[in-house]
Amino acid sequence: MPGHMNVLLAEADIPYTDLVEMDDINPDMPQVDVALVVGANDVVNPAARTDKTSPIYGMPIIDADKARSVFAIKRSKNPGFAASTTSSISRIARGCCSVTRRTSSASW
Repeated sequence: MPGHMNVLLAEADIPYTDLVEMDDINPDMPQVDVALVVGANDVVNPAARTDKTSPIYGMPIIDADKARSVFAIKRSKNPGFAASTTSSISRIARGCCSVTRRTSSASW
């Protein structure tokens, strides 16, 4: 995890022992019902697996896109820290938001 995240977690009184390492959680991601991505688009961007032109190609990522549902919250459509595109994340988020709108309008 990037160092600045350790600082944020410490300030929020979240014990480091409550975190799960990427290598430990990735095999379970296809069985995860909902992945909630708040920012951090580089560390979940599937382009790191497949797009050889991406600056993050080959970087280890959390396989959030393999969860049954993914909700991505991002402040903007700007590229992430590594200047990578967010098109994969945006496609996932648009699909989820569409489902959420249909579900919420039907249940309210």
